[in-house]
Amino acid sequence: MLLINLKTLKTAAFGLLIIISAFISGCGGGPSGKKKRELISFKPYNGINYSEVSRRQKNGLSFNEYGYQLEPQWKLKFVSDDSVSIFSPTKNAFINFPLTRGYDSIFNAARSWLKIRKIDKDSITMEILIQKGDSLDVKGTKVYMRFFADNYVKNVLHTDTTTLRRPSRADTLFIRSLAAKATADYTKAFAARQPAIMTSKSPLVTVSRRTTKPDILNNFDNSDDYLDPTYDIVIKNAYKDFYYSFTMYINDKGRLFYGIPLVGFNGEKEIEADYIHASKAVMESYFKFYLNVKPGTTLGMIHSSMVSVHVEGKAKTAAK
Repeated sequence: MLLINLKTLKTAAFGLLIIISAFISGCGGGPSGKKKRELISFKPYNGINYSEVSRRQKNGLSFNEYGYQLEPQWKLKFVSDDSVSIFSPTKNAFINFPLTRGYDSIFNAARSWLKIRKIDKDSITMEILIQKGDSLDVKGTKVYMRFFADNYVKNVLHTDTTTLRRPSRADTLFIRSLAAKATADYTKAFAARQPAIMTSKSPLVTVSRRTTKPDILNNFDNSDDYLDPTYDIVIKNAYKDFYYSFTMYINDKGRLFYGIPLVGFNGEKEIEADYIHASKAVMESYFKFYLNVKPGTTLGMIHSSMVSVHVEGKAKTAAK
């Protein structure tokens, strides 16, 4: 099933998009009696504009097996050892934030803990760290951010960040293998980067897809819009009033297959069986005749994926 726990990877990737200043104090030196390591200094790199060109896992891929994509999005400029300017896509401007240095090469900025693996005037490699309660997991997430200086991209590489941010050949081969498996067996579906699209072909049916506006409440993370695309469907003149919530597989040909109910039954097996029977019948009748379905794609490859639906039936009201 696609409804799995992606919390760790999502926290690592999208915690970086927070654009508010709520920072945690930096860590101190080592245990008593041990020499304290010097804090990293950003002074040699102040004023250089860096753009993130890749964000990858240890295996070199930006996708995982569930279709979740790590996207390079940051632009930054170190102002001093205690200040960094980060580009806000929502405000379309650079904003200065406090920078708190921990021990060694660890620092905190924009509510994200990061560890410098390599830095020079042309490039930076950082590893994302995760805070667990009152402690920091310095072993890292094995998710790495790569930055190039804008001047280096333009005058040395003679390209642009849009080109450098494209998925790699390894990403393409990986997605191709996932797509082949999902085509052979729809239950091996994974999240489509361009989700399946459902539209109505009848005035009796309205279809709307839920979208998330990135904001402070969701850590500027709207990845669920493609990890779990959700549709609200209203059917007029239904055989009776009803409301069902369930998941569906949509295969590479646009065919629909029932997934699971999205409600609990407290162990009442008979009620659950009736619910599945009735909601599946709605899918196999109304959806078949009244919906146009376009399967999802990732990197241009069509494959099976999953959606969540909330369907309401409104019985025809007798004329007075």
